[in-house]
Amino acid sequence: MNTETCRLCGGSTEALGAVFGTFSQRHYMLRRCTRCRYAFIADPWTEFERIYDERYYAGHGADPLVDYNFELAEPAATIRRYEWSGITRLVGSLLGGLDGVRWLDFGCGNGGLVRHLLATTNVVASGFEQGSIAAKARQLGIPIASDDSDLNRQPGSLDVVSAIEVIEHTVDPLAELRKIRALLRPGGLLVLTTGNAAPFADRLASWSYVRPEIHVSFFEPGTLALALGQAGFRPASIGSARGFDEILKFKVLKNLGVKRRNRFTDLIPARPVGLAADRRTRLSRMPLGWAV
Repeated sequence: MNTETCRLCGGSTEALGAVFGTFSQRHYMLRRCTRCRYAFIADPWTEFERIYDERYYAGHGADPLVDYNFELAEPAATIRRYEWSGITRLVGSLLGGLDGVRWLDFGCGNGGLVRHLLATTNVVASGFEQGSIAAKARQLGIPIASDDSDLNRQPGSLDVVSAIEVIEHTVDPLAELRKIRALLRPGGLLVLTTGNAAPFADRLASWSYVRPEIHVSFFEPGTLALALGQAGFRPASIGSARGFDEILKFKVLKNLGVKRRNRFTDLIPARPVGLAADRRTRLSRMPLGWAV
């Protein structure tokens, strides 16, 4: 792999400096394209079975802010419910309803969103996850596939694919976006979330979102729009769509180290919290994609 060339547009890239991975205890080189602004870890750690092992899903790995085992065991008690609710409302508002919608959560982790959709909507929902936690989720009856061959059985059949905090984990994001596009019918919707690198462009190597063992691809809004277009999507703005403020409320609580819902967190109003968070992160400027 030529680390001097952009993986999205083929442009030249510049070194932004070394970033230290606290989990692996080693340095990685961060680069950015001078043309499309795609940034990436040039020498990623690719021993995925070691990265996404049992420790990772318990919050003892490369991302200490997650605890997927807790969320799987106690879905009603986790603050992740705010995110699940927000994503559900967001997609419903964009589609004008959810009845009978065929929805795949790509990179679904423990399948929490899938379980939420099946319990609260008439969506035909399933997940795709290759990490070790998928087997635990399947034992609880959550429909999760783990093999690419399972995806190949449903080309062009889905109305919605969600990819929540997934694309930044991928070494070849364009290949993943094309894989997702192949699953969607024309006019289908891809809803994805990932960090917006633009507000941190002049200090990207110190951006807290850069966790080099697991987050290896970084996008500005225009960069993500370019990638979506190359993969067969029409990029579109999320704007002020319903539900996005709940997603941001979850992100604020997660980054504060809060894991459990309580009466206080339920009372926190999503709208002002979401607006305040968005002023700093500008996440609402990141596009979603309509399959063309």
